[in-house]
Amino acid sequence: MKDIIRFEHISKIYGSGNTEVRALSDVSLAVSEGEYCSIMGPSGSGKSTAMNIIGCLDRPTVGRYELDGTDVAQLSDAELATIRNRKIGFVFQQFHLLPQLTALENVMLPMVYASVPQHERQERAAEALTKVGLGNRMNNRPTQLSGGQQQRVAIARAIVNQPVLLLADEPTGALDSHTTREVLNIFADLNAAGITVVMVTHEPEVARLTQRIIWFRDGEVMNDQMAPEDLGQLTVVA
Repeated sequence: MKDIIRFEHISKIYGSGNTEVRALSDVSLAVSEGEYCSIMGPSGSGKSTAMNIIGCLDRPTVGRYELDGTDVAQLSDAELATIRNRKIGFVFQQFHLLPQLTALENVMLPMVYASVPQHERQERAAEALTKVGLGNRMNNRPTQLSGGQQQRVAIARAIVNQPVLLLADEPTGALDSHTTREVLNIFADLNAAGITVVMVTHEPEVARLTQRIIWFRDGEVMNDQMAPEDLGQLTVVA
């Protein structure tokens, strides 16, 4: 099975000399197609920096990053924007929906940037919203939706371009426990359908529902094969 994510000796360094900070230090890891992983670690561990590099939102200072077989570390900003749009779906703690647009129009947005024809945009957006259980709320604006429903719209928007990777950053952080379970069930269903899912979380109860945990500390990967049951009753400080 091919790797969707491959880090080879990645370092991310800010500043120089006495002010040098190594956010990541010689990190190597891989996530295979179809996996469902979580990234964890205490505050300042490097997990957010790793997520930004995985999502092509930042570049490593040193090392090689392959996304779905493409070395993206040396791509131009325009090329990075294109590969983000085509290869990665993002889900954030804050939903980042445009309030003046309906759910359907919000989900259609990534396809505008991908130059998908208008008729196909609407059809695919409706299909994605139906997949996350919002087939009857397509014409509602975000203010007419609950927090859980807004996150479902955000997930539909993330998958509408059929990405190879769904990257989620604390996607349940703003949700209550019942809605959290509903959203995590959607992630599990999407993974079962073949989408690779990587989730950054500080919540052990969320990480336990993934297949594998990648544990960061002080800019290094301390364990990239941690089983959910190994978390025990661990409490993580975000």
